[in-house]
Amino acid sequence: QVQLVESGGGLVQAGGSLRLSCAASARTFSTYSMGWFRQAPGKEREFVAAISRSGMSTGYADSVKGRFTISRDNARNTVYLQMNSLKPEDTAVYYCAARRSLIGISENRYDYADWGQGTQVTVSS
Repeated sequence: QVQLVESGGGLVQAGGSLRLSCAASARTFSTYSMGWFRQAPGKEREFVAAISRSGMSTGYADSVKGRFTISRDNARNTVYLQMNSLKPEDTAVYYCAARRSLIGISENRYDYADWGQGTQVTVSS
């Protein structure tokens, strides 16, 4: 099991940027693929981005492709989500999640066993 703590959320105007961080407790962080998900009020939790153990493979939801970038630093046990050109519809609680895996990434939230507590992102118009 790995404990995850997100940070970096806040209030930003449309068109602005934020960088989310997710710090993991596990010394075996590099054995986990990681994902970012988000949940807006009254909506299902949805996939945002994922990254493989090595960082060589990434994937994005169509709604954020070209605007968001996921990355990781295995030496610091941290995964990041750089969010640019933010839109009001990006407003949500953002969660990072960890998935024990050998290879690849997953967009399926049920593949992830460990979750952070979430960080609020609010984009004003």
